[in-house]
Amino acid sequence: MKKSIEKTSEQTISILVIEDDPGDFGLIRAHVRLSGLGISDNKEPVAWAKTLAEGIAAARSNRPDVVLLDLSLPDSAGLATVQAMRAALRSVPIVVLTGHDDSALAVAAMKAGAQDYLVKGKFDHDTLGRAVRYALVHEALESRLQLFDVALNSVANGIVITDVNSHIQWVNPAFTQLTGFSLEEALGRKPGELMKSGKHDPAFYRNMWETILSGQTWHGEVINRRKDGSLYNEALIIAPVTDADGTIRHFVAIMQDITERKQAEAQISRLAFYDALTQLPNRHLLNDRLEQAMAASKRGGFYGAVMFLDLDNFKPLNDTHGHAAGDLLLMEAARRITSCVREVDTVARFGGDEFVVILSELDVDKAESTAQASIIAEKIRATLAESYVLKIQQEGKAETTVEHHCTSSIGVVLFIDHEASAEDILKWADMAMYQAKEAGRDGWRFFAGQ
Repeated sequence: MKKSIEKTSEQTISILVIEDDPGDFGLIRAHVRLSGLGISDNKEPVAWAKTLAEGIAAARSNRPDVVLLDLSLPDSAGLATVQAMRAALRSVPIVVLTGHDDSALAVAAMKAGAQDYLVKGKFDHDTLGRAVRYALVHEALESRLQLFDVALNSVANGIVITDVNSHIQWVNPAFTQLTGFSLEEALGRKPGELMKSGKHDPAFYRNMWETILSGQTWHGEVINRRKDGSLYNEALIIAPVTDADGTIRHFVAIMQDITERKQAEAQISRLAFYDALTQLPNRHLLNDRLEQAMAASKRGGFYGAVMFLDLDNFKPLNDTHGHAAGDLLLMEAARRITSCVREVDTVARFGGDEFVVILSELDVDKAESTAQASIIAEKIRATLAESYVLKIQQEGKAETTVEHHCTSSIGVVLFIDHEASAEDILKWADMAMYQAKEAGRDGWRFFAGQ
């Protein structure tokens, strides 16, 4: 870490002068004492080396804070002197001393690694003090920028810097790894041109821009598109960068690929709320959907219906051909039931060979709602009664084909604005289903209490 140029009387700035002329060194030493750099009065302010080799050796044994370097030395001259010193001490600031007032040489010395440039005989202690202070500050800033550069290029999250018009000015390697777009491909383009997926509506982006243009940081999740066209989930932070008067000059975006996390969350949700065999909602999700349908019915004043279904001839199939055949039948029954209802309706597997259907938003008139529910119940009954051709594959055995006939018994309950619970409605539908079984099966019945 660099020593501060704000020194106490107990501390000194360590200065190494590499100069072959004793007279010039004496003058420099006097300027240093008068410069106000915090040099202790009871300690030699500077170390002296007469050649580049001596200077490099001295610097390596006792690292200085600043090097004052003559460009004309017995063992080195010109820009090669700066380059050699910079190679030996990469993070020590260098102030070049020369007898030639040559601006082109000054620029070249800066490019070679010097922080400042002084012409011999044309500077006093104040000028020297300013040059040393500038060199210290400049080197400290360069070191900090190098640290930031390493950090930004090493982080796992993608980083994008744009101008105020959203044109990309810089991206880090993690951005390229995440999106597939190189720095060269991204420069000058807008992030939306590269990665927009079309999965978000205009209101989503409007909210984003309103936030960051107001000077606030936006946090959210975005679905973006990679260079190869694949979609991914991204946790995104966009922060405006302002100048001293509050004017936004840049935007910095930090992005993290959360695709695997979202997939894991979706899998956990599916395991918690969906039946593993049929992929239909399970009892937990069924209860939630039914409560939502009842609340919507109450608000809108229209009827809904619940159907409780049981497959009549399921057990014999399981007993004769095994669970693999039973699973195939359940999956096909789930598909057939789903094909008979609308997208707004819900089909759930209640357990075993029992299914529940929620019909939403039927009609405000009870008679019309009853007629609609009857039509759907009959459609489901007829569809489930059609023959099943099941191709059963068991481990170590050849595939067998089984034709099976399986009817269903269906109980139906209408609901609207009343105080019955979801549990009550399911119970009534179950009771109506048993009434259908008692009536001979392969049929449907409305709950007798309605």
